[in-house]
Amino acid sequence: MAQEHHLRIGELATRSGLTPDAVRYYERLGLMQRARRTAGGYRMFAPGATERIRFIKQAQANGLSLAEIRQLLAFQDRGGRERCRHVHRLLGLKLADLETKLVQLQEFQRTLRGYLAQCERSLGASADAECPVVERLERSEE
Repeated sequence: MAQEHHLRIGELATRSGLTPDAVRYYERLGLMQRARRTAGGYRMFAPGATERIRFIKQAQANGLSLAEIRQLLAFQDRGGRERCRHVHRLLGLKLADLETKLVQLQEFQRTLRGYLAQCERSLGASADAECPVVERLERSEE
């Protein structure tokens, strides 16, 4: 593979599959190192910027938020156990958050199943029956 050279924002966007606006956004968030500017004001990203974006996109695909990714990248220059401890802590927090969301989704699923059963009973009872779910929701507004 050829050595990557400094890239203008359009080249980086094309290589990474992002828009130039997304690259600028990543830079503003601190996910990308600040690009140096040419005399003409063009952003020139250092070699490795494409790989960094690839890492960011892969981390997002695995469910990490941009804030969490920024935390991971902050430890990129450190190696060994310190980095591993930080990643371990971050992943533990992410897992706890997902487990909480899973419980909430399961509760919501039970609620929707109950509503669906109410609708099915009402639809089977009479042709002019009111929707019990709508009635219940209207009563809860009062």
